[in-house]
Amino acid sequence: MKLLLTGATGFIGSRLGLAARAGGMDVVVTGQVNNDTERARLAELEAAGVTLAVGPLQDAEFARRVVKDCNAVIHLAAAQHEANVPDSYFHDVNVTGTGTLLAASREAGVRRFVYGSTIGVYGSAARGVLDEESAPSPQNVYGRTKLAAEGVVRQFGNSLETCIIRISETYGPGDYRLLKLFKAIDRGSFAMIGSGENRRQCIHVNDLVRGLLLAAEHPAAPGQTFVMAGHEIMTTREMVAHIAGALGRRPPRLRAPLWPFLAAAVVLETTLKPLGIQPPLHRRRLDFFRKSFVFATEKAQNVLAFRPTIAFRDGARETAEWYRARGLL
Repeated sequence: MKLLLTGATGFIGSRLGLAARAGGMDVVVTGQVNNDTERARLAELEAAGVTLAVGPLQDAEFARRVVKDCNAVIHLAAAQHEANVPDSYFHDVNVTGTGTLLAASREAGVRRFVYGSTIGVYGSAARGVLDEESAPSPQNVYGRTKLAAEGVVRQFGNSLETCIIRISETYGPGDYRLLKLFKAIDRGSFAMIGSGENRRQCIHVNDLVRGLLLAAEHPAAPGQTFVMAGHEIMTTREMVAHIAGALGRRPPRLRAPLWPFLAAAVVLETTLKPLGIQPPLHRRRLDFFRKSFVFATEKAQNVLAFRPTIAFRDGARETAEWYRARGLL
């Protein structure tokens, strides 16, 4: 299989590119190189013999060039955390870019197109269990445009084998997003904001990579939407305790109420965003402490025979070792 992978300088994309290459696949990758983290991931890919093509996927000519002769596409590239950009930017990258790549894939004779979506399309669920049939309710422009892109993917379902994967919170070696959390716990400076009882279902990146590659090949995947999440349900308090254990530290005891931070975030967003200034604190950043997600994962198990195997306790230890090996802790 010749695979086109987009978003290859992102966390998940870089691990997927390395795994596909190690598995003997012919891999074409695209991505952006705008900061030190992306440059470090590019260096890893190049060391593995993977060459990166840089360009906007909403450019039809670029999309046609990178998808040429590919049998399958795993599309992970997205606008997600960009600051000081209008909502139209998210639509251009996440919706228009996806449609342009789908059209190029159809023209090139691609067989399978796997779209990496997000559990963010659900918004937040304080109670109950979510699955593929649960009603979406995205609460920010990222979630709204990812959901819109899912609709575009389905429109191509008659001419391509399409599959949508809603990806849960992902962690593991190569993840710089949780590095601040690991550092704060390691230094003893972490404070729990709120009760810490919101629930989460993290998936190790190695499990997710296996699931994405399975979706690109499994005969039962076309036309389906799957949630891919870990097998453990834990509170944020339990997650922090596992990380502390992986670092050889005691679980943090510092706590702070949520409401003052939430009120400050609303004020900062209201006053600074109209001025084009990125707020130092915003509501989306507080989602870590307040949003709960619990998923039923039976569909991926029954249809794809996909079962995550890595326990968070073990994955946290592996992630801490990866950070330490690079002098990040």
